[in-house]
Order: sequence, then structure tokens, then C-alpha cells
Amino acid sequence: MSWNKQAAISHLRSHALGRSHNECATFTREAIEAGGIRLPRTPNAKDYGPILQRAGFSEVPPGSTLHSGDVAVVQSYDGGNSSGHMTMFDGTHWISDFIQTGSTPYPGPGYRRMHPAYKIYRMN
Repeated sequence: MSWNKQAAISHLRSHALGRSHNECATFTREAIEAGGIRLPRTPNAKDYGPILQRAGFSEVPPGSTLHSGDVAVVQSYDGGNSSGHMTMFDGTHWISDFIQTGSTPYPGPGYRRMHPAYKIYRMN
């Protein structure tokens, strides 16, 4: 499959909101689709890992250097959003439905405090 990650990143940047609206999976999926790859829908962001792999993304080993277009799928944690989180790295920031702060794919203080598991996927 051919994927235009620059188109995906451009779409994500231009559609990011000022704060989270709990639409991380929708915004990230739509960005991936703007780059040319159609993904099936799933109600929970945390469930997109296998979907990304079936679409041709590969899991990136922990500790690897991040590349623009990398997608992180973050699991949920007790007391947090049960849907988990999905976000894309634009080369500088993690962006989902908003531009996140910090250097990890964790979108907020609860995630940064609880450190739920996450995996990063890359289209090669």
C-alpha cells in the first residue's frame, strides 16, 4: 500500500483543535486516511494496533528513534478514559485531536502519572 505520510501529517496539523475533545482515534484515523490508507473503525483507540498492522504498519521496537508519521496506540488505565488513546508524531509534536505537550504520546497528566502501556507503529 502506498501511504503519503506528509499528506497525513498536514491533515492532522490543519484539523487539530485547541484542546482534547475525546476524538483522538477519529482524528488520527482520518489523517491516516488522508494519506491514502483506509482503516476499519473501532470504538476504542486502544484497539487500533492490530488494525494498523493489517494495513501495513509495523511495530517499532521500544527505544527507537521516532520518525514523522509514527502512530502511537496507548492503552487505558484505571480511572482514565477506558478507550485509551491514539496519536501521530509530526516530527516535533504528538498530535491527535489536539497538539499534545511533552515528549511522549501520553496526552495528559493522568496518562503521564500512570504510564499505561503503548506501542508505536510505522509505515515503512
